[in-house]
Amino acid sequence: MKKISVAIIVSAIVAVGWFLSASSPFDASDTSRVAFSVEQGWSTHRIASALSEKHLIRSPLLFRLHVRRKGYDGMLQAGKFILSPSMSVAEIAESLLKGRAEEISITIPEGFTVLDIDVLLHSYDLMMSGSVLHCANYCDFSTYTFLPNEGRSYVSDPGELTPRGGILEGYLFPDTYYVNPNEFSAKFFLERMLNAFRKNVVEDEAEALKTSGRSLHDLITMASLIEEETKKDDERGMVSGILWKRFDDGRGLGVDATVRYILNKPTEGIYHADLNTNSPYNTRKFRGLPPGPIASPGIKSIRAALYPEDSPYWYYLHAPDGQIHYARTNTEHN
Repeated sequence: MKKISVAIIVSAIVAVGWFLSASSPFDASDTSRVAFSVEQGWSTHRIASALSEKHLIRSPLLFRLHVRRKGYDGMLQAGKFILSPSMSVAEIAESLLKGRAEEISITIPEGFTVLDIDVLLHSYDLMMSGSVLHCANYCDFSTYTFLPNEGRSYVSDPGELTPRGGILEGYLFPDTYYVNPNEFSAKFFLERMLNAFRKNVVEDEAEALKTSGRSLHDLITMASLIEEETKKDDERGMVSGILWKRFDDGRGLGVDATVRYILNKPTEGIYHADLNTNSPYNTRKFRGLPPGPIASPGIKSIRAALYPEDSPYWYYLHAPDGQIHYARTNTEHN
């Protein structure tokens, strides 16, 4: 009998140990955020398996037992959630029960303009349409000294807007950001993007920026052209070299993307009249760089602007199939 009692006690201890271990966070030290989706009609069993596959829980069985014990079976909501390996089984179950995570993830792609960001955030019902564009032109960002005009708006007349995204265009770092819809403001979100730019560009690329011999504004403006003009990573350095060579030689850049930007025609066809637009952003008509960036360049385009590739070419052209062609002379180009 004593042996049986000891076996029972040992088994109980092992069971309790397993329970405590399995119900604890998958990794208490890992506070990273993980996007997790629950599809309509998923059972608790399917949800538990998906959580385990994402390394968010240690035991699908324990998760199912917890949900059943709490009476949540069949009540977990479909939707998109932001979870973490540092959350316990109970915390994850509570999040899925509420049906909406406190945070949502917003991805700002490379090449987005301030106007694009405005449209995207409005689509998430985070703010009224136009809030980002208005703040970009009127909010005070003077603490961000890397911005042109020391972060102060160009706008002097309240009824006048600067071209498109104002002083922030190009300086909003494209990345994935997690936001709380209940604590969202356009200015706070723009400041987060500016902080990411400062960290990833101003600080991390400080030495390259210093030795480039060019201003930050010129580099980011050029990087935005590279972002819009290239379709593949292996094109960036070559296109950068061609554009910088044309710029340094005093030739026109001839970048149609700048015309598309000022006319807000990102995909539509552009015509002869468009190419005659009387704007300093029109690099078909005016030499040199446009007054500022035309999009938010990604870090690969920024590094391409910093490290242009030497070549004998002065021209490039994308064929309808997306293949890029380089040329040494205008005759070859034509």
